[in-house]
Amino acid sequence: MQWVQDPSQSGVDILNNVRCEGSRHFRNKGSHICKLKLRNLKVTVRLKNISSLYRGISDFKRGYQPRTNKVKGEKGDLVADSQSILATWRNCFSQLLNVHGVNDVRQREIRTA
Repeated sequence: MQWVQDPSQSGVDILNNVRCEGSRHFRNKGSHICKLKLRNLKVTVRLKNISSLYRGISDFKRGYQPRTNKVKGEKGDLVADSQSILATWRNCFSQLLNVHGVNDVRQREIRTA
């Protein structure tokens, strides 16, 4: 953050260096992921799993697409913190899976059968 506070030429140079390092990092990460995908495709060819092969080829054609970990919260805002994301998913699944009336219906079906 020092380069933001210092508007001199040295601050601009530091900012440009950080940007170049970030770009290089993500470019290397993308090429590494492509190599892993090719290795997995070779294994898929050896196993003769055609459907997985075609799925892998279509993924490979799309290229590297960085993913972000963001979820919409209950109020519609974006949540990026990992603990908040886990809490959001926990609440969502607890609402979906904890249905109170279903157990009563199942018990009645078992008794009548």
